[in-house]
Parts: sequence; C-alpha cells; structure tokens
Amino acid sequence: MAKNMTAEVKCGDCPIRHRAVCARCETDELERLEEIKFYRNYAAGQTICWAGDDMPFVASVVRGVSSLSQTMEDGRTQMVGLLLPSDFIGRPGRSRSPYDVTSVSDVTMCCFRRKPFEELLVAMPHVSERLLEMTMDELDAAREWMLILGRKTAREKIASMLTILARREASIGLAALGGMVTIELPLTREAMADYLGLTLETVSRQISALKREGIITLNGKRSVQVPEMSRLVMETGDDMDGGVIT
Repeated sequence: MAKNMTAEVKCGDCPIRHRAVCARCETDELERLEEIKFYRNYAAGQTICWAGDDMPFVASVVRGVSSLSQTMEDGRTQMVGLLLPSDFIGRPGRSRSPYDVTSVSDVTMCCFRRKPFEELLVAMPHVSERLLEMTMDELDAAREWMLILGRKTAREKIASMLTILARREASIGLAALGGMVTIELPLTREAMADYLGLTLETVSRQISALKREGIITLNGKRSVQVPEMSRLVMETGDDMDGGVIT
C-alpha cells in the first residue's frame, strides 16, 4: 500500500517543495495553501479518476507514478502521458478530467480543493506564475514525445525514455549528478511497449542490447543503472543535449 501522508506534513518539509506548483511561494503563501490541502493515497493499479469524471480537486504528485490514457470508441486504449513526482493533475477552470488517470505504483498526492485553489490563483501570483511555467514545460515535453514516437527507432525510443527519466529524477533529487545514475523504472516492460508504440519483444530485445554493450546495467526488474550518461544520450539520436546530466 502507499505510504500514508497526512495534513500534518508541512509544506516546507515536502519532498517536492522546490519543483511543485508551490515552488515560488513565500512562507505566508505556504500557510494559505496549508489551509486547503489534504493528502490522498492510491495503491498501484487503482483508478484515480475516469475521463469525464468531475474532479473537485487539483493535485501535485508527491510520491509514485500515474499514467494518463484515453480510450477510443472501439475500446482501444492508448497511454498518452506519465505523471511523475511534482507533476500537477487537474486544470483550474475545468471541472472534468479529459483522461483516465491510473496509479502505476503506490501514489501519494497533495490535493487542493478546486474552488479555493482557483481563488488563490488570483490572490497569489507566485502560484499562477509557477503553474504557467509548468504548463509550458509540459508542452515542451509533449513535443519531445511527438518526435520520439514519430521519428525515432526502437533503440532510440528506449534510450530517450531512460534519459528523460534520469533527468527528471535528478531534477527532484532522486538521482545524483555525475557518476553512476540509477533509474527506477515506473513502468513494466509491457507498459513501456504500449507507451512507446513497440512490441514487448522489441522492448526486451533493445534493453538487452543496451545491457550487453555496457550502456546500462540491470539490478532487478525495475532498477536500471547508467554508468555514463553521455553514452546513453548518444543512443537517443538527438543532436543537442538539451540540459543532459553529465
């Protein structure tokens, strides 16, 4: 089960404090957020909300990973995104979720009641500015993912996904800069195949090839170690580093 968190956890002690929507808040602003926040915990595989559901809250992912997916009329489902720690779920001014949101691992979310949060956006520019910045980052990530899915080879897709996860873990302090980088994969290989538009066999084959060539090492089913990030980045097919870990 997900590790419980309660409202007694202060914003200043939160593990995503400097990456989440509250990153720019001053002490008095954090106190106002404290008044409207609450935590929710979800076990792996649990549905957080269905597309079209009313969402009375918005939230930041504190721990764990969730997936965003859409279901077509004929029942086909496509994963369209991942929510990692510090990512924001929900949209101010929009009461219904456009996607199915499912916890991939045990998830803890810091939630804010929608109406009070929307009111704070007007009163607290630091929150609205940070939310806009995060939205633009999300747009950049979506464009990057379009390139990965549309133009890259299977090997480049796998390397790109690992690189994105490594950058993200480093940005929230879960991976050290320089030296050996350890990535905890949030997805099974089956889910990776679905997300990348590949077959399970292709994902397994490409991961095995990267391991055989010493670009990555595996420690169990979900833990990937990268001895030299520069070698992994070279496998992505990108012609610029875009702020790569070195």
